[in-house]
Amino acid sequence: MDVPNKPDLTTLPLQAMSEIPKPQPNARHITGLVKDSGKITGYQLSDGTIVSKEEGVELAHQGEIAAVGIATNQGTEYLKSLPDSTETNNLSSLPTVTQE
Repeated sequence: MDVPNKPDLTTLPLQAMSEIPKPQPNARHITGLVKDSGKITGYQLSDGTIVSKEEGVELAHQGEIAAVGIATNQGTEYLKSLPDSTETNNLSSLPTVTQE
């Protein structure tokens, strides 16, 4: 039985994003997180490069990071994984790496 006006919960994660940039053909992926006291401060990219959180957001705006959207919390932009059927590629599932 259909419930009238039932919200589509599968779109909620996408609605939380302010932008979903189109990745360039050579876009990198995030493979690890740099953290300080549990807070994300940067990202390791698939080519081994480590960038700050702010640099990661800028690269995503430019389409240089794939499979992420940009969300805003209290005026600060940050990256979120695009929802798909795989949890292992969610940013929260990625390993923590150390910045050298």
